[in-house]
Amino acid sequence: MVEKYRRFAMHRLEEAAKDTPVILIHGPRQCGKTTLAQLFGEAPSYEYITFDDLVQLDGASSDPVGFVRNLPERVILDEIQRAPRIFLPLKAAVDADRGPGRFILTGSTNVLLLPKLADSLAGRLEILRLHPLSQEELAGKESDFLAKLFSASFPGGRIPRAGLDITERIISGGYPAALSRESFHRKAAWYHEYIETIVQRDVRDLARIASLDSLPRLLRLAASQTSRMVNLADLASAFQFSRPTLKDYIQLLERAFLIEQLPPWSSNRISRLIKSSKLHVTDTGLAAALLGADANTLRKDRALLGQLLETFVVQELRRQASRADGNVSFYHFRTKDGVEINLVLEAVGSNIAGIEIKASATVTKSDFRGLTKLRNAHGDHFACGVVLYDGDSIVSFGDRLFAVPLHALWEL
Repeated sequence: MVEKYRRFAMHRLEEAAKDTPVILIHGPRQCGKTTLAQLFGEAPSYEYITFDDLVQLDGASSDPVGFVRNLPERVILDEIQRAPRIFLPLKAAVDADRGPGRFILTGSTNVLLLPKLADSLAGRLEILRLHPLSQEELAGKESDFLAKLFSASFPGGRIPRAGLDITERIISGGYPAALSRESFHRKAAWYHEYIETIVQRDVRDLARIASLDSLPRLLRLAASQTSRMVNLADLASAFQFSRPTLKDYIQLLERAFLIEQLPPWSSNRISRLIKSSKLHVTDTGLAAALLGADANTLRKDRALLGQLLETFVVQELRRQASRADGNVSFYHFRTKDGVEINLVLEAVGSNIAGIEIKASATVTKSDFRGLTKLRNAHGDHFACGVVLYDGDSIVSFGDRLFAVPLHALWEL
């Protein structure tokens, strides 16, 4: 099996398989979970079973105990969310033999929200979230951006401007199959077919809903609102849904890893904080396809470029954090008087860092207003504040505050 891109999550999978009986790789369909699992499984000789195979699915659903009893010693179970009845038999098998690395599971929906999993494999597995390809994976070199952010150790000097290149990266996204296509038109065609497949397969499996055709429209509206505050009332009125129904639909899109909500940063040291979440589509290639926005569109529409660039940075950092040692939590920050930070990150030890994102090539002191407020409120727990911008120089703007070029996300 040949893999075009090296996945930096491989080392986490290798480490987990040395001391954990069950490893769950979950993330959106077509992001590379199966390829990662099979590449890992080649050396230790894992057998591969997919529940997209209806014969295997029927066997697991009809006789889950017998199905698990007859599994080989080491096995990859692909699309595990389609066979929830085997969770309890898997628990029994693990309790009888806790040998490490026995079961590698993959799931294209957030199976952690399935009650049977919560009641069975919880505490017996390690979870590896796989995203679409990051820019550092596309470049083939692990970035030290997060380490430099939390140590406030950005070197002086120049980095090439992102310039027009950034719009191409935004509209391409990170799905390997879409990246293999040359034109925006062909990439967009893949993304639209991708959405149709997810709605007709994964979402239908997740819930019985009356209006499947509403989900692509809701996702398109979510794409237009990416990096903005979630407003359920406005979304509900656009579809003539009740707010509880809309919340159910949004949860379905979240469970399919298509959208996510970025929670607000909370602190008793800063007053008048807004408590609404921000909405982000999980891949900007998907968002651009849904909006029909190619690179020329983004260059002309600066407001839309700003939205998609913010989502692009948030998702790139999520992808980098998912393969890094130690947990990093993600938030946004906004006060009722308009002071904001696009992204607040909290690492182990309560160290926090802030990132403001600009599509322009200039930075002024006023761009650090929110970061300065966060630094002054949290003192030694504040690691660093960065304004990412479309320039070519790393410049200090005071104590632990830096202007940093966008390319530094994957070039450092």
